Amino acid sequence: MIRIRIVTEVGDIVVAIYECQAPRTTCHFLRYVDEGYYNGATFYRTVRSADNQPKDAVKIDVIEGGFYNDYYDQAMRIDMIEGRPYDDSKGRIGPYPAIMLEPTTETGIKHVNGAITLGRTTPDSVDDVFVICVDDQPELDTGGRRHPDGLGFPAFGKVVEGMEVVKHIHAMKAEGQKIISEVRVLSMARE
Repeated sequence: MIRIRIVTEVGDIVVAIYECQAPRTTCHFLRYVDEGYYNGATFYRTVRSADNQPKDAVKIDVIEGGFYNDYYDQAMRIDMIEGRPYDDSKGRIGPYPAIMLEPTTETGIKHVNGAITLGRTTPDSVDDVFVICVDDQPELDTGGRRHPDGLGFPAFGKVVEGMEVVKHIHAMKAEGQKIISEVRVLSMARE
């Protein structure tokens, strides 16, 4: 098992990565981590079931990190829910091509409290945006209703230290889902 330490300006989060269960997603994520891509990224989005999701959205509780992209944010919050087509050329930020989804039915890794997953729009568009679950989020698993196609998201690990930091970020003041004072990722690396 690989451990990744995410050093933020509000505390550290340590994530265990399940490389044997989710090899494709792990390889994609580690490529970014090992090259220092996430150093200087932010946690910029907090999704709270209680108060900041569109009325018709399937409610979830997560925090999202990476590099903010207004088009991606708009698409994930509203366009995807309303079934509008996604323009992948506007939403992708990372320097590497997106990968094919590794679904929870294939990996056996569920979106439980502290699970880490990657963002996606279509089955072949798993990108560089990372998401951490606050409490269990079965609607992100295969068969869940959070993504219109029902294929879910590619969970590939879990927070093993620093869940209090995740919850602190989740509770931060936001305009809609955009955290007002984004939390900077000072470094992200293997332990």
